[in-house]
Amino acid sequence: MTRRIEAAEKNCFRGQLGALYSREKTIFRFWQPFAEKAFLRLYDSAQAVSCSEMKRRESIFELSVKGDLEGKEYEFEVCENGKTTVFADCYSRLVNKDATRGIVTDMQKNAPAGWENDKPITAQNPVITELSVRDFSMDKSADFTNRGKFGAFCEKNVKNKYGYICGLEYIKSLGATHIQLMPVFDFDSDGSCYNWGYNPRFFNAPSRNYAVNNPILELRELVMSAHKMGIGVIADVVYNHVYDAGKSTFERQIAGYFFREENGAFSNGSGCGNEFASERKMARKFIVDSVEFLAREYHLDGFRFDLMGLIDIKTMQAVRNKLMKINPHALVYGEGWTGGKSALNEKYRAVGKNARKLPKTAFFSDSFRDAIRGNVFDISDKGFMSGELSRLEPIKQAITGISNPSQTINYAECHDNHTLYDRLRLSLKGARLDKIMRVEKMAAAFVMLSEGIAFFQLGQEFLRTKNFSSDSYNLPDSVNSIKWELISENKELCEYYRGLTAFRKRYYGIFNGGAFSEIKGRLILKNNGFLFMINPTNKDIILKENREYEVFIDDTKAQDSPLYAVKRLCCAKFSVLIARCI
Repeated sequence: MTRRIEAAEKNCFRGQLGALYSREKTIFRFWQPFAEKAFLRLYDSAQAVSCSEMKRRESIFELSVKGDLEGKEYEFEVCENGKTTVFADCYSRLVNKDATRGIVTDMQKNAPAGWENDKPITAQNPVITELSVRDFSMDKSADFTNRGKFGAFCEKNVKNKYGYICGLEYIKSLGATHIQLMPVFDFDSDGSCYNWGYNPRFFNAPSRNYAVNNPILELRELVMSAHKMGIGVIADVVYNHVYDAGKSTFERQIAGYFFREENGAFSNGSGCGNEFASERKMARKFIVDSVEFLAREYHLDGFRFDLMGLIDIKTMQAVRNKLMKINPHALVYGEGWTGGKSALNEKYRAVGKNARKLPKTAFFSDSFRDAIRGNVFDISDKGFMSGELSRLEPIKQAITGISNPSQTINYAECHDNHTLYDRLRLSLKGARLDKIMRVEKMAAAFVMLSEGIAFFQLGQEFLRTKNFSSDSYNLPDSVNSIKWELISENKELCEYYRGLTAFRKRYYGIFNGGAFSEIKGRLILKNNGFLFMINPTNKDIILKENREYEVFIDDTKAQDSPLYAVKRLCCAKFSVLIARCI
């Protein structure tokens, strides 16, 4: 650690930072312990700038300006060692169209009617579906009005060309308890017409890309609309790096502090050129302050941390503790790995192997995912669904609750890598659609019937394809958008998902503590009067027991009440069967 960083760590600030608004005055405040002078640059509606010197108070600069400044653009200027630097406030709640300045914001004014009565939801046994705001409504296969915008989530009675309900009402009908929004806070589009949002710039300011007029109001309307349906909203947050560290407001505010360095260059454990130094006190403070602000002001139901393995354990503990005071039911989870070699020692990272130090934080289970589909980085690697039967162990552990379910996100598909449908078409070369559909149902059953948090990418339930692209972050809408007509074309699979989520909600945990037995290729678990059969072979398996059973899930349908009663159970090829003894 350099002397500059050591000195900065000794001169931290615990109070509020940013533009602290009231109708009578706004207090502007930022942390910079080394600069000799600082100025507030405040712009009027004609973009004329007034420059006022700020007062040094301990390790911060501060200035109180009288009057109602709501809507005014502002930035800061510092003079350090003869060098003058201008930068935007990293705590900005809204930024201008160029994302070069912050905007003074009255959060109370920018709220929909009834916002004060909106509350986060409480959901047992979460089922999360992931989506991009843009992907959700861009395709013309559904009659959205606000295509690619927050407002699409507020539209009612949206239908595809076959008359099937789409949009948020469709997600509600699936039984999902939460939607996970891919990044919705300000990001750089990197010159592309399409971007997922993992190029972050301002973490507290909703992206104008997804708004018609008012990003704050429209994001809040999205959240409120979801809550009215009993659906929680989780924000995908990308605190592990920024788009361009050298040009970022953090580096311009105080050079050499907010980013990890190694051998004189930015450490690149993110794979994006830099890593945010969360272990440093004021960097940690920013993350915790930001999460607190977003939870309070947007009533969010949880946070998904991108490359959480690049964030230190103490920061994630502080985040969880802060959220507990705001919303004790908030979900906190993330990717328990890095995107490359990091300057942060592994013992301090919020990675999967350190999960015991983060007891109320969940981790995506890459072992569960790879067991189902094979290693996502190696197309030749086969998973259980593509015939490698030895890969079943992580799945068995998840179903029986051995795999620490309170900290586990079970999934087979997310925005990264191939969709499950595309991967299966590559792995099961030449397989007919009937077999792929059967295997898709098995994978869905493993996700939904396992203990822990169930997770799927929107469209997984109707064979979403991205034309075999394994990384579509910058590909056009023709590849990424949700093709809502597929609901109709793959109705049976959609209904299967509905039945699985209904069964999960009613019978969650019934296989806890059980053990599978294997007899001639068939796997059977009996627990709490229920029977779970897995048949990975190409032949039907008949259980020759002279008993009566109620079948809840078979190769065609799934629901939370019996489909039919039989005396001999038959688990069809490439399927699962759930039954109960009568």
